[in-house]
Amino acid sequence: MTREQVRARVLEVGIVPVVRATSAKQAISAAVAVAAGGITIVEVTMTVPGALDAISQLIKTLGSEVIVGAGTVLDAQAARQCFDAGAEFLVSPGLDLGTIKAAQDAGKLIMAGALTPTEVITAWKAGADFVKVFPASAVGGAAYLKALRGPLPQVSLVPTGGVNLNTAADFLRAGASALGVGGELVLAAALKSGEVAQITALARQYLEIVQQVREAEAKPAMAG
Repeated sequence: MTREQVRARVLEVGIVPVVRATSAKQAISAAVAVAAGGITIVEVTMTVPGALDAISQLIKTLGSEVIVGAGTVLDAQAARQCFDAGAEFLVSPGLDLGTIKAAQDAGKLIMAGALTPTEVITAWKAGADFVKVFPASAVGGAAYLKALRGPLPQVSLVPTGGVNLNTAADFLRAGASALGVGGELVLAAALKSGEVAQITALARQYLEIVQQVREAEAKPAMAG
């Protein structure tokens, strides 16, 4: 899949589930659950034990329908390992220029982490496809994102950290291109108990919020 196709999928779906789990088996279960709810993209973090194996297995089982990426990628070496495992995109928690370059060299999409205006600009200028604003809720949530968007309307921002069913719409209205959602979607308790139907139901709820906000924002434009 091309970098442009991955970017189009992120923008279309609007939700990037962040899968943190205690095993590769749980990570796979989480990805299957969000896919069943209609979210056809998933980020498996490198903090998952056996993360690279989980990514490889997911691509074999769901690769035709779900875009699988790697999260919590901290450096270029880890980036290359993720691509070798088949990851279609990378997400980093903070700004590392070597990781961005590794993604570019591989022709893959990267969502580079940043928090301050300087970091956001640096990530964007370095060629990040999206800039992950993390931890978004700790610095003002949707209001902070809106403030960033003022001078930087050309930057595709993906807030992560503190995105939940109550805040998702606010983040989207503030100008988020997509939302990174972790434990508020990929419930640790549901993974532990095996009752992943809860995760599937939540996936549908998040997608509904994306659809509702987009429809509401499209109406004034159509009227004008």
